[in-house]
Amino acid sequence: MLVVVLLILLPPVGVVLVWLTRWSRVKKIVATVLSLLWLVLIMVADPDDASDDKESKAKPTVRESVTPAPTSSDRGATPPPRESEKAVPRYVGKILREAKTAAGADGFSVISHDASEGDAGQWDADNWRVCFQTEVKRGGAKTTLDFGVVRKGAPCPAADGEPVPWPKMPDVVGQTFAEASASVERIGITDVTAEGAYTDVTPPAEPDDWTVCFQEPEAREEVRDPGSRTAVLKVVEPGASCPGSEGTRSRPDPDVPDPDVSSPGDDDADRSNGSAASGGSSSSGSTGGGGVYYANCAAVRAAGADPIRQGQPGYRRGLDRDGDGIACDR
Repeated sequence: MLVVVLLILLPPVGVVLVWLTRWSRVKKIVATVLSLLWLVLIMVADPDDASDDKESKAKPTVRESVTPAPTSSDRGATPPPRESEKAVPRYVGKILREAKTAAGADGFSVISHDASEGDAGQWDADNWRVCFQTEVKRGGAKTTLDFGVVRKGAPCPAADGEPVPWPKMPDVVGQTFAEASASVERIGITDVTAEGAYTDVTPPAEPDDWTVCFQEPEAREEVRDPGSRTAVLKVVEPGASCPGSEGTRSRPDPDVPDPDVSSPGDDDADRSNGSAASGGSSSSGSTGGGGVYYANCAAVRAAGADPIRQGQPGYRRGLDRDGDGIACDR
């Protein structure tokens, strides 16, 4: 460091000394001495400088990278696009509430509409399912997603805005109850009930091998909201034939005789006794006439005489169970 200071100060000092010297010879001597002295100082200073250069080359300077603090202009700059804007996740198939929650967490705004031909509002987000999603660009950098939804349990339409393709009830008449139940459950009806095709026959708790005679809903009927519907299958026991129509009994209605009316034998006895006592006049215990007698309502129906009104041939109280004056009317 001292050498450097002398190198800097020596020239101006030498100039001053030379100027102050009066004799020219002395001036030359002084100038020569100063020059030599300055040259020696330079030679002495070179090794230090060379060593400094070698050290600087051997040990490169390590510079720390410092990130500058954001300026006011940087804070106002538009941020780069979010990754969610480049690849929008697929929310189709989710319940509307779940889809809205997931989309909101991903940074999207959400609107929804009825994807069928209807225009129902989605106030109950747990009762709707996403079938379609569309990106809708609105003000700013935020993306809005429009969900096309249908009611939970309904199939998605072929395209947004088309009718919901509700399933149709299969024709299961003639199948066993087990086969018919499986066919019905495939369209979404899970509540399948068995009833007797004959009104006076009750099927067992598990009538799997009983045969279906009638069904409700009818075959090929459109089933809306199958998850909330009940299918009723009316069955007969294995080997039995189906009735001709619903509401039929397997056995005729029992004929309950009226205790106030005498039996046919009593009528015959009364008629014989009456004819003997009254000189051939006849009397019967019924309010009918004509000597026509039917054992029960099945016989009346077989004869095609039903119903029989009071006063008509064959009428008797034993056939008029409700006492309204009309026998075998049911």
